[in-house]
Amino acid sequence: MSEDSEKEDYSDRTISDEDESDADTFMKFVSEDIHQCALLTADSISDPFFPRTTQILLEYQLGRWVPRLREPRDLYGVSSSGPLSPTRWPHNCEVIDEKVQHIDWTPFYPEPVYIPTGLETEPVYPNSKEDTVVYLAEDAYKEPCFVYSRVGGNRTPLKQPVDNCDNTLMFEARFESGNLQKVVKVAEYEYQLTVRPDLFTNKHTQWYYFQVTNTQAGIVYRFTIINFTKPASLYNRGMRPLFYSEKEAKSHNIGWKRIGDQIKYYRNNQGQDGRHYFSLTWTFQFPHNKDTCYFAHCYPYTYTNLQEYLSSINNDPVRSKFCKIRVLCHTIARNMVYVLTITTPLKNDSRKRKAVILTARVHPGETNSSWIMKGFLDYILGDSSDAELLRDTFIFKVVPMLNPDGVIVGNYRCSLAGRDLNRNYTSVLKESFPSVWHTRNMIRRLMEKREVILYCDLHGHSRKENIFMYGCDGRDRCKAVYLQQRIFPLMLSKNCPDKFSFSACKFKVQKSKEGTGRVVMWKMGIRNSFTMEVTFCGSTLGNKRGTHFNTKDLESMGYHFCDSLLDYCDPDQTKYYQCLKELEEMEKRINLEKVLEDSDASLKEITVELESSSRGSDSSESSDSQTYLLKLTSQKKHLKTKKERNSTIVSHQNTRKEQEVCNKGHLVQRHKESNSDVKDTRTNVSDDCIFEYFRRQFPNKALV
Repeated sequence: MSEDSEKEDYSDRTISDEDESDADTFMKFVSEDIHQCALLTADSISDPFFPRTTQILLEYQLGRWVPRLREPRDLYGVSSSGPLSPTRWPHNCEVIDEKVQHIDWTPFYPEPVYIPTGLETEPVYPNSKEDTVVYLAEDAYKEPCFVYSRVGGNRTPLKQPVDNCDNTLMFEARFESGNLQKVVKVAEYEYQLTVRPDLFTNKHTQWYYFQVTNTQAGIVYRFTIINFTKPASLYNRGMRPLFYSEKEAKSHNIGWKRIGDQIKYYRNNQGQDGRHYFSLTWTFQFPHNKDTCYFAHCYPYTYTNLQEYLSSINNDPVRSKFCKIRVLCHTIARNMVYVLTITTPLKNDSRKRKAVILTARVHPGETNSSWIMKGFLDYILGDSSDAELLRDTFIFKVVPMLNPDGVIVGNYRCSLAGRDLNRNYTSVLKESFPSVWHTRNMIRRLMEKREVILYCDLHGHSRKENIFMYGCDGRDRCKAVYLQQRIFPLMLSKNCPDKFSFSACKFKVQKSKEGTGRVVMWKMGIRNSFTMEVTFCGSTLGNKRGTHFNTKDLESMGYHFCDSLLDYCDPDQTKYYQCLKELEEMEKRINLEKVLEDSDASLKEITVELESSSRGSDSSESSDSQTYLLKLTSQKKHLKTKKERNSTIVSHQNTRKEQEVCNKGHLVQRHKESNSDVKDTRTNVSDDCIFEYFRRQFPNKALV
């Protein structure tokens, strides 16, 4: 097949080298044929006549074993002819039978951030034998590492530490993406919670998602999570916890909303083993008696949510024509990692379509990235003329969930290997990090056939507001390249000025980040290689300032991404060169400011010397720095009283201000004359520097 042909790439089937466990298939056939025959796989027979394989199924008919080939696996992972692939858990994880579902809902008004009153308390709960443990998850560390998985996890009878009581809340988190290790009732209406670290690690306590039942309306409850490990948190910047009530959803069609009073994030007294822990505390009144409610760090988006969404695409006769869903690989727990190929089917067209790659949820607790991914897929698979143009122009490769194992068990950052997948894109350990290994391999093969113009990995950020990007610094290549890498983020900030902050973007490669997808793809040759960071909280910009992002806000970023991609690749390059010109002006301004800062530093040194001379130091001795410092030190000892010290300080400050004004005026004039000779020395852009450029009008389309 010719290199120019799109067909091969469009129908490429990158699948796992291994097949799924045959246990579930075995039980399926046994239940269907129990009255007719017995069924076994060949590797379950010790007879050397049969080879060890999972591809041959053995049916016992009429007194003998009859071999037949196993039915082929559905390469696309989802099928209209059958149910979704069952979710697999580590074998020792307790899982309840109940399936948790939430409705989609957007608040009628933006939800404001919490404004501290200064009266928030820091509850301290000394260990007491009288405290009641009301929830305790089974120890997940029976083995030091992941061993094997099973559908549904551990199905042994589940036990609660206490029976249902009139005044005690009942907690549960043994469902998909849930995370809660222990709950202690420390007062009549106060509960101390411990979230579970990522499986097979002892850290990454950030994500929480749990159920509460047996509620009483009108009672002020206090919840305190005591084992966070990050010193800084958005909860100290006004972020509120998320709350969901099943009765509210059923009676008023109200879903997730921001709640809480007396919110505070603080360092607690639970430090041990040389580590310090931090607490999040809040108070809340439930709206209904005997309700089933949920609290979460961010809007949940589970592996089952993704599978149901992909099934809806697969069953749609229109969208399924230009969106092919297949299995990229299987995780170490044997869950499927899906990859979507989105483009208009070819009509004898030999044009060389360029590729765009999007990935998300390499960190399972960053659920906001899945909502942006959903918004992107909703738009790119829609019927608008712009979406059709994008499909005609590009081939999109999308991996919507890189770490389904971590998502299923409720991890915040790691996979079941106990490692951060986004630090292992350079690893050759295919079996340990299959999703990132296969993603990198897929992109490498894609780059052999066509140009990849943009790669973007979607993430969540736990310490900053707004949405922004991390890129890679191309300064060592040439000036034009490293400025061009900033054009797409700048366009995105203009198309979405109330959510996306260009001033928060950074373009550099730290040594600790060399194993990330962004850096690895950049070194492979993708010039526009980004990580999009999405706050868990909200915006400080424009009309959204001081409010939380809801799911519709996050989904809208998918549209803005597509809109900016159209601007970036528009044959009319007016916007492109407008942004490039602005970036060049920003660079000149920053370089000038840097030179002025350096000059100011020199001025301060001169001023210090002048101040010292006013103290009576010998000018002949001041040329020797060591002698001068010793002299200065000895002079300071002669100031006996506070009044004398203050008088000297004021005198020196007045002298310094006069000299700075005089000298800085000469420096500004000199730099204005030689502005064209200033060299580029910095890449990061400050808020003050770019403010006047952002005030310029930039064309924008209405959200459709």
